[in-house]
Amino acid sequence: QVQLVESGGGLVQPGGSLRLSCAASTILFKIYHVVWYREAPGKQRELVAQTTVNGNTNYADSVKGRFTISRDNAKNTVYLQMNNLKPEDTAVYLCNARTLVQDYWGQGTQVTVSS
Repeated sequence: QVQLVESGGGLVQPGGSLRLSCAASTILFKIYHVVWYREAPGKQRELVAQTTVNGNTNYADSVKGRFTISRDNAKNTVYLQMNNLKPEDTAVYLCNARTLVQDYWGQGTQVTVSS
């Protein structure tokens, strides 16, 4: 069983930045495809960004140019750097790590963008 712990959320003003972390309890984190999702009230879960085992990345159109996903396999951690935050970015952000046969979720971290 792999534990994922997200951190770094909080309250930020529009235009501000936050860096989310997703720390895994396994030294084999490098074999996992990792995805950041977000859930906002009344909306469907949305894929925000993902990184493959090879380090390739992909982003939702709504965050391209503002968010950056990165991974540090030595620290078993994936990051989501969020810049120029907007009120519509307000959501619970969840980390998902998967292989072909495993699928793990963190508990989520709240991000609130408000003046």
